[in-house]
Amino acid sequence: MIADEQANTAYWAQIEKDFEAANTNTDLKVEQQPWAKRDEKLAAAFSGGKGPDVLLLNPDQIPQYVKNGSLAPVDKVVEPAKDSFLPNALSALTVDGKVYGAPIYHTVTTTLYNKKLLDKAGITTPPQTWEEIKAAAPKLKAAGVATLDYSASPEATLNLNFYPLLWQAGGSVFSEDGQKAAFNGPEGVEALTFLTSLYSAGAIPKSSLTNGNVIADQALGKQQVAMGFTNTPADAKTVASTWGAGNVIVGKPLQGKKQVGFGLPGGLAINAGSKNIAAAEKFLGFMIEPEQLIALGTASGFLSPRTDAKVPAKDPQAQQFSDALEFAFPGEPNPAARQVMSLLAAEIQAALTGKKSPQQALDAAAKQADDLLSRQR
Repeated sequence: MIADEQANTAYWAQIEKDFEAANTNTDLKVEQQPWAKRDEKLAAAFSGGKGPDVLLLNPDQIPQYVKNGSLAPVDKVVEPAKDSFLPNALSALTVDGKVYGAPIYHTVTTTLYNKKLLDKAGITTPPQTWEEIKAAAPKLKAAGVATLDYSASPEATLNLNFYPLLWQAGGSVFSEDGQKAAFNGPEGVEALTFLTSLYSAGAIPKSSLTNGNVIADQALGKQQVAMGFTNTPADAKTVASTWGAGNVIVGKPLQGKKQVGFGLPGGLAINAGSKNIAAAEKFLGFMIEPEQLIALGTASGFLSPRTDAKVPAKDPQAQQFSDALEFAFPGEPNPAARQVMSLLAAEIQAALTGKKSPQQALDAAAKQADDLLSRQR
């Protein structure tokens, strides 16, 4: 959760000490796990009647675990502070009227520009719409840089690459009842055509095919591309050290037919099979206290999910990320969300590399997704 590994370890070590000091009969052990392959590990643990007492989940992960009975509701924990949470923070973590995650942070993503590269291309106003991006691409290409960074690696979540563009086009991932794929409609085709046209013109770097959302390792961080569109406050801090703080520009989320960015709450959930549910509830209650939320937000760069516990903005950039929160959409929770992402990611790669047209790629993914969804009803 905290980009600096040492700072992350130190933060959670202090949480263990502080929680145990306040709850002398409870022993807390925090284990760090990478996001990669996390769902597979959790599914295996739950199926074997194991797994952690408490786990951190995003909204799109929760429905699948609720469906198989792996999570316990946490309404009792959040109820005393319910009116203090951002509306999306609780609704995004709710399934069938019950809350399954106690929000401890809220993410926000928005555009990030390299001023030096824009200046090199003679672009004085950063591109803020799809049309402006397409207009800027030839100028940036002439200056020897790509325009838009993208993460097409199968390991990268579509919440940070294709889905925001789909939402900006006015589309959605699933049908309203969640029973069928909707991403292969005209809006999805428009979004993927936008991507493939930029990629074929060299405006999206070839490295995007293996780009997994680690900014220091990707073209944006290496100053080979002028802008990204799903970047975090931590990303801005990372590139400031290499670009120079004066070259980091934070903008509003991109606008297609709609202006939408991705941002969601992270929630602590409780394993329904835990033998320590009472202690787990105490820990969740501890972590959603204003003091803890502000401390976590200050350390991580994430925003607070509570209106009465705002993380102080350290600089103008932090304030700009905070301003982008009004455009943040938490995604479309569905028990099959993660599996659908995997199916769609492969087809997006096929479209980018020219093996399929945008419509063919999306239709192929939708056919597989519909089959998957029909088997989960």
